[in-house]
Amino acid sequence: MAQISLEQWKALVAVVEEGGYAPAAARLFKSQSAVTYAVQKLERLLQVPVFRLAGRKAVLTASGRALYERARALVDDAERLEHAARGLAAGVEPVIRVAVDALFPTWLMLGCLGRFAEEFPDTRVELTEAVLGGTDEALIERRVDLAIGTAIPQGFSGEAVMRVDFVPVAHPAHPLHALGRELTLRDLRAHRHLVVRDSALEHKRTGVGGLQQQRRWTVSNKATSIAAACMGLGFAWYAQGLIERELRAGQLRVLPMRDGGRRFATLYLMLADADLAGPAVRHLAHTLRAATAGRDGEAARESAA
Repeated sequence: MAQISLEQWKALVAVVEEGGYAPAAARLFKSQSAVTYAVQKLERLLQVPVFRLAGRKAVLTASGRALYERARALVDDAERLEHAARGLAAGVEPVIRVAVDALFPTWLMLGCLGRFAEEFPDTRVELTEAVLGGTDEALIERRVDLAIGTAIPQGFSGEAVMRVDFVPVAHPAHPLHALGRELTLRDLRAHRHLVVRDSALEHKRTGVGGLQQQRRWTVSNKATSIAAACMGLGFAWYAQGLIERELRAGQLRVLPMRDGGRRFATLYLMLADADLAGPAVRHLAHTLRAATAGRDGEAARESAA
C-alpha cells in the first residue's frame, strides 16, 4: 500500500514550480507550515533528500529532480482522471478545450463547432488558435483535450486529416518580382522575410519555408503578416488557401522559384487521452474527421470562395 499521499506529491510539485514554500502554499490554498510538513514527511518516508541548501536557498538534489518529474506526471494523470470523472458523472463534459494550428481553415473549424453545438448545446468550448509548436505544447502540458497541429508530439498518437499547400509570395511591385527570372534562395536572403511567431513558450519549431537570415520581421498574427506582404514590406510563404483573395485581387503574386517553390504541411488530429476522452470530445473528433475527409489542400482554398 502506498505510503505517500497524492497531496504530498502535489506539495512537492508546487514547491518546485513556485520556487518556494510560501508561494506553493498560496497556490495550494494551504498554510506554509502544512506544505513544509508534507514535503518533509515525504522525504522521511522515502528516505531520500529532495532538497539541499545552497546558501540560503533550497534547491533540488539529483534524486529530487527525478522524483519531481515522476510526481509531475502523477499529478497530471490524477487531474485528468478527475476531469474525466466529473464529465462522466454529469453525463457529458461541461467544457472541452481545443487547440488548432492557424493553418487549419477558420471557416471549417467554426462549421464543425456549429454542428457540435447542435448535439452538445450545454458544453462550453475553449478554442485556442496556435502557431507551430503551440499545439504541441498544449498537448504536452495537458492544457487541451483535442488538438490539430502539424506534428505529433512524442508519446501521443494522431491521424492525418489535411494537407496544406504553401507558396512563396510578395506584392507585384516587390523587387523580387522585378528581377524578371526564376528565383533562388540566395535571391530571397537579400530581402525581408515575414514570419509568424511560434506561439509555444518552450517547444518552438521552425515553420515551412523558414530561412535563416537577418532581414526578418516576426509578428504574432497571420493576418498582420499578410497585410505587411500586401503593403510590399516583405515576402513570405503562406498556405495558399489563406491568400486566395489577395492573389485574385492582385495584392500578392506567387514568386517564380527555380526550386522549392511549393511546399506542404500535414495537419494531424490528436486527442490528449483517447482512453479518458468523454462523449463530447469524441463527437467533436468525429465531426472534424468527417468534415476533412478527402479534402486535403482543397479545404483551405474553398475558404476564400
